Amino acid sequence: MDYIADGLGSRAWRYHLVEALDGMNRKFTNPYIIFYPTVSRDGMPFPVNKSIREIQGHSFKEEVAWRGNVVIAKYRDNPFSSMMDASMADFAILRNYLLTHGAPQQVS
Repeated sequence: MDYIADGLGSRAWRYHLVEALDGMNRKFTNPYIIFYPTVSRDGMPFPVNKSIREIQGHSFKEEVAWRGNVVIAKYRDNPFSSMMDASMADFAILRNYLLTHGAPQQVS
């Protein structure tokens, strides 16, 4: 978790819920949460996440790029009180989501 501001705790991160893929009429039983950094140690923008950039391939857009070290968790129970193990099937779902969705807009 390089470059994330020290001493800010959870204020240095934001999260984004992935409850369904486009075109689904029901939400996932066990949703995903993407944690992404928002405050860097030096105040500069985080570098583009290379793994997600590779997944997006020709669909990559710099202006909505996922930046920094991204952590994705799969949860069960409400309100997200327990993480659970992911499987290879989860990778396909998350790859699909990351392929078609850029990072959430930053609110100042």
